[in-house]
Amino acid sequence: MPVLAPQADRSQDARIGAPAWREEVQAMVRTSHILTDRCGQEAVAMRQPKDTVLDPNLAHHLGRAAYIQPWRFRVEMLKGGGTVEKPPPGEGVTLWKSKMKPPAWYARLPLPLHRQALALQTAEMVLAHARGARLTAARLGRAQHQINGRVLQLLRQREVTDHRLSEVRKGLLINQQSVKLRGYRPKSEKVPDKADSMLTWEKEELKSMKRKMERDMEKSEVLLKTLASCRDTLAFCFKERLQVVDLMNQPLDKVLEQAGRRSWVNLSRASTPRTQGQKTPPPDPVGTYTPACAAALNEAKRLLVESKDTLVEMAKNEADVGKQHLQISDRVCASLGQKARETLELKERLNMTLGLMRGTIHRCTKYNQEMHTTCGLIKGPLWKGHLETGEKLDRPLVRMYQRHVGTQLPEAARLAQGTDRVQRHITHVEKNLDELLAKHRSLTRGLNCKNVGLEVDHSVVRLRLRQRHPRVCYEQAQRLVKCWDRSSPPPPPPRSKSSADP
Repeated sequence: MPVLAPQADRSQDARIGAPAWREEVQAMVRTSHILTDRCGQEAVAMRQPKDTVLDPNLAHHLGRAAYIQPWRFRVEMLKGGGTVEKPPPGEGVTLWKSKMKPPAWYARLPLPLHRQALALQTAEMVLAHARGARLTAARLGRAQHQINGRVLQLLRQREVTDHRLSEVRKGLLINQQSVKLRGYRPKSEKVPDKADSMLTWEKEELKSMKRKMERDMEKSEVLLKTLASCRDTLAFCFKERLQVVDLMNQPLDKVLEQAGRRSWVNLSRASTPRTQGQKTPPPDPVGTYTPACAAALNEAKRLLVESKDTLVEMAKNEADVGKQHLQISDRVCASLGQKARETLELKERLNMTLGLMRGTIHRCTKYNQEMHTTCGLIKGPLWKGHLETGEKLDRPLVRMYQRHVGTQLPEAARLAQGTDRVQRHITHVEKNLDELLAKHRSLTRGLNCKNVGLEVDHSVVRLRLRQRHPRVCYEQAQRLVKCWDRSSPPPPPPRSKSSADP
């Protein structure tokens, strides 16, 4: 191999080439080095963060060491005295083997896979939008289902309340029927009593309950219309979300479970601990959860709370009205029954009084007949065919003898006095007998009136117990009231057999 001899030191004067020629080459070399360093730094800086520029005042190896120092793991002291190495916070890939965590690098120029990366990013955005639309649709569908269920509950409660309202209205008709039936009593039995007061009190209470139930029906009707409008709005938003993306082939409950919720109406509720739910996004006009959907869900939440309170109040009012109606009806029936028992007691007393008076009338009549016979026997015979019975003092001859003072016989005077006393006694007995007969007729009329009043009160109680049966509807009671004519006078009380007796 050829051996190269060491280059000898040459002075400036010993150089053959021209200085300008040599400086031109050196300038070209320096320019090439500068261009090489600049292009290398710019090429690397395109794929590095902005804060990766080295300090030009430091050497390259020192600047690189100072730049890599924040990437190293940090040693932290524990409470027990030990140490633990932890990577520095921030984004980036942790290199556990080399104990380093460089920061995340961001490319400033499109990479060769830029088109594919953009396609993947677009697909992720489309998938996220589809997920959001699907979850929003699930929320809207579940809210619509809950609103629909609440509408059904409200409809069932309205049916119960309407049935109770018909019972209250039927109670008003029963009260009207009771008052009309009691109007058929005789005049002597129409004295205002506590039963009439109870019927008036029942009418006022039933009117108050009727107004209360009608207010509940009106309030529930307004709430039902609002719920139906909210349900239509939710259905429209639900269909609009379904037009954004087709739902995956899984039930909505699974979608809700993935989001960690059981109901999308209560959006402020914390997610369940079993699954990590997704937070409700803020309303976004260009997103999946639009302000219209948020307003519909908030309205659904408000209506569910309001309808729940309304249902509880309606159920409580219905139960209270039913219990109060039954108690009022029982009290009125009890008062009418007590009045019937009191009427029966008075009727028995009148019947006993009539029996005693009838015996007295018979005895007085018989005694009066005997007194008439005695009076006839005292007067004597009136014509000659009766001379055998006794001589009377009203004959012409006896009357002629009685004109003279000397012919005054004591027998005739005594007989005349006795006959006059018997006649006065007969007149007094006949007067008493007339009074007894008049009183007997009055008692008979009173007994007949008591019979009619007793029958009317019993009829009213039977009518009330029969009409308030659940199988008797409002229309039947209404037809019964329409069949009665107010202009027709009440029928006369029936005459009993005892009134025909003297």
